[in-house]
Amino acid sequence: MTKQETIVKAQALFDEGYACSQAVLLAFAPQFDLDEKTAKLISSTFGGGMGRLRQKCGAVTGGFMVLGMKYGNEDPKDMDTKLAAYKKVRELNKQVEEIHGTSNCTEILQKFATEADVADRKHHKIICRKLVVDTTGLVYDMITTDIEPNLTQ
Repeated sequence: MTKQETIVKAQALFDEGYACSQAVLLAFAPQFDLDEKTAKLISSTFGGGMGRLRQKCGAVTGGFMVLGMKYGNEDPKDMDTKLAAYKKVRELNKQVEEIHGTSNCTEILQKFATEADVADRKHHKIICRKLVVDTTGLVYDMITTDIEPNLTQ
């Protein structure tokens, strides 16, 4: 799929009612032969800043999962691969923070939505949808261009 097709898919999944984390992971699942049911279940509890704890943005954690599929280690002794994957995670987080000022769910909601918006679940259209779109695009670029992050280990 192209970048735009992947973004549109993630956005449509989010609009359908999937959590931000699910929308991002599901958009990339076919690329990694990850079956849809498993992708849905794995990512289901990461929405709302991880189980509505309002911590790390669910779209971002969904992106971290995709980076793990592309760059993660299978051998627990393979520290080079593990540390390289951690760099990718930090780079994605940095890019999201450059766009939105933070990758923390609570801070995002406070910055872009009112308490009433959140209570009425309007935040999904106000900001969460944008985080899904932006994160999906960033992840797409990272996994298709193999950008080397310039961060320390």
